[in-house]
Amino acid sequence: MKNFIQPVFQRYWNPYVVLLIAGILSALYFGLTSTVWAVTGEFTRLGGDILKLFGVDISGWEYYDMVHLKGTTWSRPDGWIVWGMFIGALMMVLLSNNFKIRLPQQKRRYVQGLVGGIIAGFGARLALGCNLAAFFTGVPQFSFHSWIFIVATGVGTFFGAKLTKMRWWKGKPTLTRGTAKPSKVKKRIIQPYVGVVIAIVYLGLTIYFFVTGQKLLGLGALFGLAFGILIERGQICFTSAFRDLFLVGRSVMAKAIIIGMAVSSVITVIIISVYDLTPITQIAALSTFVGGILFGLGIVMASGCETGMMYRLMEGQVLFLPVFAGNIIGATFLAYAWDHLGVYDVLVKSGTKINLMDSFGPVGAILATLAMLGVLYALTVYREKRYHRQLAMKRGVNQHAS
Repeated sequence: MKNFIQPVFQRYWNPYVVLLIAGILSALYFGLTSTVWAVTGEFTRLGGDILKLFGVDISGWEYYDMVHLKGTTWSRPDGWIVWGMFIGALMMVLLSNNFKIRLPQQKRRYVQGLVGGIIAGFGARLALGCNLAAFFTGVPQFSFHSWIFIVATGVGTFFGAKLTKMRWWKGKPTLTRGTAKPSKVKKRIIQPYVGVVIAIVYLGLTIYFFVTGQKLLGLGALFGLAFGILIERGQICFTSAFRDLFLVGRSVMAKAIIIGMAVSSVITVIIISVYDLTPITQIAALSTFVGGILFGLGIVMASGCETGMMYRLMEGQVLFLPVFAGNIIGATFLAYAWDHLGVYDVLVKSGTKINLMDSFGPVGAILATLAMLGVLYALTVYREKRYHRQLAMKRGVNQHAS
């Protein structure tokens, strides 16, 4: 039993394996529902639900018509994808005995997290997707807007990394007096039992959805749970994939994401061809690039993308409460600005939907996608090697000087 528990609950899983599984599951989810794994669209709808709760009339907001704001978050499959991810992550945190309230050392981090979340939420919805729908699940849909978003997110993350290295952003370090004896580690033996109870209740609810004929809700709940388990156990954060590549030359997460997208793309093109499904294509426009830059900047400021925010919040990291709130605020403000402030007319209207399958056919689309992913992988490896080469040269210069 110990040989099973230790690798499953006491060690984090290999990100290559996790993202490979996530890529396969996201392709299967599309095949079963004709929709994709996404979260910020539901964040926008949640913002609309909150506005309606306070009596705000949003019936004329075009963005909410476009994202199909109907019912409540509990009656939408996308809602259960989101809550399933939260619950899946929480369940694994508890089963791993790893939940602990963690407060940031600097109070300014709450403001930075909120502002970063707002910018990321606004940018994601401006680009009609986040690190999932406009990236990880957007590329396998062969929507060209995903490639614009990837490049723009890289640009935004680069400048975000520069920003967060500045002294005024980091503030003064907090020094604490050391103690002669190590602090005692409190045993939280109740957590795994709570995790088991949550798992049983949630799986019972999922079964109820299927038994009562609410298939889409059942699939949303089931796949959401699976995605939540994967992001927590693999510590999957797209922010770290970009930021760590620029800051410390670490490329594991970035390469794992690319491989996951490649596998998902192959499976998705097969599913589309066999079952004659229509791939989901979003508008490629200036809004995609601007939104991607804002998203990349925001996730670095907030210290986490949507997936990273979700599992870290379930670990008890209080900082990510304002990040979550900021995501909803930013997405909701974009829904207002879409037509009320002319965002659609200025940044979106001139764009068009471009799908590689329409342009090149299924074979051409998958070959083009795999080629572009190969280039992205090669650039990632190049950046990693260049960073370590520069680091080695700098160490050599310092040793020579001393």
